[in-house]
Amino acid sequence: MSRIHEALKKAEQERAASQGGLGQSSLAMPDGSEPAARPPEYESAAVAAVSTGGVPHTSSIPSFASPFSLDALLARCPQLEWQPDKKAMLFFNGDDNACGTEEYRTLRSRLYHMREKAALKKILVTSALPKEGKSFTSSNLAQVLVRQHGRRVLLIDADLRGPRLHVMLGTTASPGLSDYLQGRCDEFSIMQRGPMENLFFVPAGRQATGAPELLANGRLKLFLQRVEPLFDWIILDTPPVIPVADSTLLANFCEGVLMVVRSNSTPSDLARKAREEFADKLLLGVVLNGIPSDQLPQSRYYYGEAVTNPA
Repeated sequence: MSRIHEALKKAEQERAASQGGLGQSSLAMPDGSEPAARPPEYESAAVAAVSTGGVPHTSSIPSFASPFSLDALLARCPQLEWQPDKKAMLFFNGDDNACGTEEYRTLRSRLYHMREKAALKKILVTSALPKEGKSFTSSNLAQVLVRQHGRRVLLIDADLRGPRLHVMLGTTASPGLSDYLQGRCDEFSIMQRGPMENLFFVPAGRQATGAPELLANGRLKLFLQRVEPLFDWIILDTPPVIPVADSTLLANFCEGVLMVVRSNSTPSDLARKAREEFADKLLLGVVLNGIPSDQLPQSRYYYGEAVTNPA
């Protein structure tokens, strides 16, 4: 009989004796055979008993609960008093019929339809050029997704060069993604939540140089792997495609891409060039943004193209 097994038997006997039971019988199988081999985790706890000559402390016994659980998320993720810009945040103003809300509901339905055919949880939102409405689109998409009961959504500001989401949501910019990528914070400390139930947010964090190197250092991939099981959707707001290469890099971590094109603004050749950057990725569709109110068709939706009207 191994030394570890002897220690386990002795510890069990002492525990049972102190409780008025029979330690020897508690280690026997119903048929009188020896107990089955214990997993390595249990043996490591037994080694602690051998070295101390007694029953292992509770802290010596390994915990099999994942640290990335819903309970941990709710307990450790800070809840802040957001002051959202209600002109831009369509679903914070209490008007379910506000201009643009129906288009986002249709976009939500289209995404769920796509998810029936292929795995789809992490969505990258980008545009060809700045000021096309990508942050408006990503934030309102996140809002409409959590309007469905029980759906949790994580909105990430992955635009480390020109972050805007914290301004639109009326919250702090740090700690955030850049702090985590530099190893300054853990996963839960960079996530926050506000007044809208089940909507969680990761701001961009402190300004940092070398955005492409930070995004490619492996920690973003680790972050997504750890928190993904906690959410139904993860939306990443990313830099525009033409000026910088960040979005094409970030697309490697996502299952789908939404391109935002501003009506009567985005040059068609640049929109086409931006689209070509994702030739090997799943381009979910194009969001046509900024249509004048007098030209806005009601409930209009083409395959792969949503029509929205930002403030």
